[in-house]
Amino acid sequence: MNSDTPGQRFFYGWVVVAIAFVTMAVAITARTSFSLLYPEILSEFRWSHGVTAGSYSVGFIASILLLPIVGVLMEHVGPRIVIPLGALLVFGGFVMMMSITDPVGLYIAMGILIVNGSMSMSYIVHSMFLPNWFVRNRGLAVGLAFAGVGVGAIVLLPLIQIVIETEGWRNACLYMAIAIVAVIIPINLLFQRNSPEQMGLQPNGDGPQRHGKPQAFHRREVVRNRAWVETEWTVTKAVTTVRFWAMFISMFCALFVWYGVQAHQTKLLIDEGFSAQFAAAALGFVAFFGIFGQIGIGALSDRIGRELAWTIALAGFGATSIFLIMVLKSQMIIFVYLAVIVQGLMGNGMAALFGAITTELFAGKRAASIVALIGMGGNIGAGVGAWLLGVLHDQSGSYESGLWVCWGVSILSMICIWIASPSRVRQMVRVPLATSKTS
Repeated sequence: MNSDTPGQRFFYGWVVVAIAFVTMAVAITARTSFSLLYPEILSEFRWSHGVTAGSYSVGFIASILLLPIVGVLMEHVGPRIVIPLGALLVFGGFVMMMSITDPVGLYIAMGILIVNGSMSMSYIVHSMFLPNWFVRNRGLAVGLAFAGVGVGAIVLLPLIQIVIETEGWRNACLYMAIAIVAVIIPINLLFQRNSPEQMGLQPNGDGPQRHGKPQAFHRREVVRNRAWVETEWTVTKAVTTVRFWAMFISMFCALFVWYGVQAHQTKLLIDEGFSAQFAAAALGFVAFFGIFGQIGIGALSDRIGRELAWTIALAGFGATSIFLIMVLKSQMIIFVYLAVIVQGLMGNGMAALFGAITTELFAGKRAASIVALIGMGGNIGAGVGAWLLGVLHDQSGSYESGLWVCWGVSILSMICIWIASPSRVRQMVRVPLATSKTS
């Protein structure tokens, strides 16, 4: 494409967001379905909670090897190849799930193929390229794309639970395998792009131009630390900075809570006397509220700063842990509702921030590899969280101690994001329109 107009930027930028929305809706819901399969597998095979949940954790830990490769592939071939390759791995995993008979098979199918393979379609990979398409509304755009997870969950998770109850969990795996290859591969292989520059365009919102009636003020990105921004970031340089490790630990803690709770929430509610259908609906409604959380927290971060928005999100995860502890102590349904609402509206909003923060901190040719390494910290946290809550349950017969751990790491994540301080590098500020045209 030889021309570059605001209209073209707007159109193609939001096409990329729409494709990501659909991809995330199917891919992440398929991965989340482990929470529905978990009680069925426990019931059929009588394995321990720790051993069974460990299959989910193994996938996140295995991504330690996969994500650096994914980062390099994203820099060279982009999402058009990386995302379909991940879809093929997940497809193979669900097909293999239909014939598992021992923990080894479960670990390969669920861990290595489904969870590990899903990394090539997940929040981390989309965070490597979606921010490239936007400047002014970066947080909002990523939030809208990730809201697909909520739509997919509220529509698909109850359907998956119905299939599990009527046709068995193995048939549910078959249907998910078909959905993965039928939906995700074609739209990404044909239409997805790594950056607007590949189409001869600039990022959407780049520059001061605006449509419609001129406004006295608008928001633009201002550099706060020019020496940092002008650094040609490589992986080697990035890992020597405090900001890198603060983000690494913050992501570890955030995903520890996210996936620790997600993997065990359904079983926790069933253990406390709630029906399997209610537990599945609760999981779906977490993602449903996450639609508004990811859009809202993402857009809010463009205005109040990434640190404060991240703090709000992690406060949601901390509150989720407390409300689930109250469920254990009282079995009162009101605490289930509160846990679902704050987990979705606040906690899940964190996903919209990761890509924006890492892009603003480590922009450049090696950004995808750096994002992959920081994301690896998150995946380690996710694996440890899902596994540790299962082990602590086996030891104590309750999820309470694991939930208190989740509350503690939520606080640590908040502290680390302020150490990373992305707003001291770049920040969206409200400036007079006349000033923005000359700055």
